[in-house]
Amino acid sequence: MPSDQPLLATNPFSGSKEPLRILLCENVHSSSHEAFSAAGLQIESISYAPTEEELRERLRDVHVLGIRSKTHVRSSTLAYADKLLSIGCFCIGTNQVDLADANRRGLPVFNAPFSNTRSVAEMILAEVVMLARQLGDRSREVHEGRWRKVSSGCYEVRGKTLGIVGYGHIGTQVSILAEAFGMRVLYYDIATKLPIGNARSVASLAELLANSDYVTLHVPATRDTTKMIGASELAGMKRGGYLLNASRGQVVDIGALAASIRDKHLGGAAVDVYPEEPESNGDQFASELRGLPNVILTPHVGGSTEEAQESIGREVSIALTKFVTAGTTTGSVNFPTVELPQVGGTHRVLNVHRNVPGVLRDINRIVSDRNANIHSQVLSTDANIGYLIMDLDQDVSADVCRDVAALSTNIRTRISN
Repeated sequence: MPSDQPLLATNPFSGSKEPLRILLCENVHSSSHEAFSAAGLQIESISYAPTEEELRERLRDVHVLGIRSKTHVRSSTLAYADKLLSIGCFCIGTNQVDLADANRRGLPVFNAPFSNTRSVAEMILAEVVMLARQLGDRSREVHEGRWRKVSSGCYEVRGKTLGIVGYGHIGTQVSILAEAFGMRVLYYDIATKLPIGNARSVASLAELLANSDYVTLHVPATRDTTKMIGASELAGMKRGGYLLNASRGQVVDIGALAASIRDKHLGGAAVDVYPEEPESNGDQFASELRGLPNVILTPHVGGSTEEAQESIGREVSIALTKFVTAGTTTGSVNFPTVELPQVGGTHRVLNVHRNVPGVLRDINRIVSDRNANIHSQVLSTDANIGYLIMDLDQDVSADVCRDVAALSTNIRTRISN
């Protein structure tokens, strides 16, 4: 049930309070509203990705920001977000946010790395079958009034080999489904991963490409994965093989892939992500892959199912709510991990500071000077920042919060309740 009282943010210098406000962009699923309403956050929701100028203006009075993949949160935007406490990416990826700058400004960023796993895995297996049977082309032909009942170049997937590049949450789900289809499964990952079922690890990407009938990519966007599948890698695949990419658009050299299809080295491809994608549904899509035979092109819909979006809404909203109410950063992609059970009858002071020598000494001196009792305390750091949680007596918490916020090393300090 929604909270009867709004959750309040406290200005550590003035002591004034205001309701915590959250801005949800790009039609974030309504399942997220339950957790936010229950915690007393005031929700504003918009259906589109705002421009940087509009987002700057909106963030002046926003404490929590929720986005999907189209809203870009740059350093130049965060410079205007003095009240912002945290950012939630209601999707798997976080590359649309300047994570390093958010870290330096004391803003943890959360995402949903697991919620659309099954949706993506099911789409990949559907596309494997579609490529094997050239169903995309046959469907288009029938829609155009042409009747081409052919079996040449069409195959069962049973007994074929599927190569999985990136054996994480999605890769392992694909592996399970592929074995249920009777496929052999190879996988390659830069980290040691325990095989699921009868899947077998290979020592190199080249070995996987050379021995797979179908290759599916499930890797993050990093410097090492940018164009990891180029002309030489495609040439190393089996002649007549198929490539599927539902990971990140930068992973595949699209020009090289198109050339490989035109030259009939590959028998087809399924692509859901692209180096450059339209900003909205009404914009034109351009790609060298358009119009090529047995090439399935989809508009970044791998995780776009009702079940996935509902699960993402719950997962990210719960993480954000735990942070604003208790300071918990478990699951944040850019922040030290802290999770501390709350002590009854106390106020929780949350402090983000520059990670330099002497900060904890200065904070403890403030607590001592106020004759305050620390009921519980935990500090976690990374290379740039330290994140401190303290549960203090309620009668001194406001004074301690104000004094800590005034330190030269302070980035953000607040009382969570």
